[in-house]
Amino acid sequence: MERNIAMIALFAALIAALAFVPALTLLNGVPISAQSMGIMLAGAILGPKRGALAVLLFLALVALGLPILSGGRGGLGVFMGPTIGYLIAFPIGAFVVGWIAGRFRNPMSITAVVTGTVISGIFLVNFIGALGMWAKLDTTFTGALMMTTPFLLGDAIKAVLTGIITAAVAQARPSLIKQRA
Repeated sequence: MERNIAMIALFAALIAALAFVPALTLLNGVPISAQSMGIMLAGAILGPKRGALAVLLFLALVALGLPILSGGRGGLGVFMGPTIGYLIAFPIGAFVVGWIAGRFRNPMSITAVVTGTVISGIFLVNFIGALGMWAKLDTTFTGALMMTTPFLLGDAIKAVLTGIITAAVAQARPSLIKQRA
């Protein structure tokens, strides 16, 4: 029980810390932050339930006002803006990444994790994120979906990095495989 709480808190802290990694600007001019990779890692390494709980703990800290979202944002106001869809999608995305990876024979393999992160961390999260933008901005749903496309390349890079990191963690700490839930 204590180990689960510690791992959930550790990954919530990792997600928060990744907000402070300087954004990488792609050739298309789109800045890519590392924070969503923490959400993918939480689901991949902790599994669906604990991964989602880590993201929910992170979002609770954001709601309390800690400026731990990318760009130094925090507080209840961020839950009223156009990124609300992404905030809702983050714990769902972590859960689905962990669930999909868990369906593979080796859930900590690069293939399992990249498959989970592509389906969930990229398509599902961006789809729900677009729903939030559609609800909050003066645009069509197609227009909102188009707003997500510049980030797909960066998300794909993060999906591959998540797979590599997860496989390395599994090799270094095989006990984590047994602890996934």
